[in-house]
Amino acid sequence: MTSATAEQIPDRKVVLAFLAHPDDAEIFCGGTLIRLQELGWEVHITTVANGDCGSATLPKEEIARIRYAEGITAAEFIGGTYHCLDEPDVNVVFDKPTIRKATDLFRQFAPTLVITHPLHDYMLDHEQVHQLARRAAFSYAIPNASELPLIAGSAVPWLYYCDPMEGNNPYTGKPVKPSCLLDITQQMERKLEMLACHASQREWLRSHHGIDEYLDATRRHSRLRGEQLQTEYAEAFVQHAGHPYPQSDLLYELLGSQ
Repeated sequence: MTSATAEQIPDRKVVLAFLAHPDDAEIFCGGTLIRLQELGWEVHITTVANGDCGSATLPKEEIARIRYAEGITAAEFIGGTYHCLDEPDVNVVFDKPTIRKATDLFRQFAPTLVITHPLHDYMLDHEQVHQLARRAAFSYAIPNASELPLIAGSAVPWLYYCDPMEGNNPYTGKPVKPSCLLDITQQMERKLEMLACHASQREWLRSHHGIDEYLDATRRHSRLRGEQLQTEYAEAFVQHAGHPYPQSDLLYELLGSQ
């Protein structure tokens, strides 16, 4: 197993947003993905769950089909590619079959940079995806970890955790302190257009969460993070600093100023 060279910007420029549900990437890191794509990075958005509980009225198969199509549309809006591991909502687990699916997915395009959920978040699907992402990021470049061929340049990637819901640790209620804040002011409207591709979710969130402000809530949180950076809008991340992950702050080196 190799680790990426921490002192250099990598020659291989592939970012993977590996998250729980369709629309998570748009909410938590859409602006950053847009900025990376503008720098010529290959963008992949993967959800572990298929969104089959994302409706109060439609059957599972139908809403999953709709949400898959919405995920494709949102990713293509910024020149990215959408993937889904097709696990059912509220049933995402860290087990051997799902680990294999995640590892094989990483193996297919050897991401240099991975963005996923934090360890602690408001729902367990997110927390289970965090574990899956860490396992696959650490192990996908090990030759025997998957039967799929190993792409040249495969290595332990830079790993970042996006904000939990509302930026707060759900177990303490206290705000998460980011290690990296990125200005997305110029990308904010495109980020919201990406999010708007997930049209099925407005009615679902209004029904289940009592929220009728799908886009406004995202704008508000991005503005809050922007205030901390003394800009209009921003996204926040915490970098994974454990062995053997790269230690340089790649996101800040690439996007720390606009």
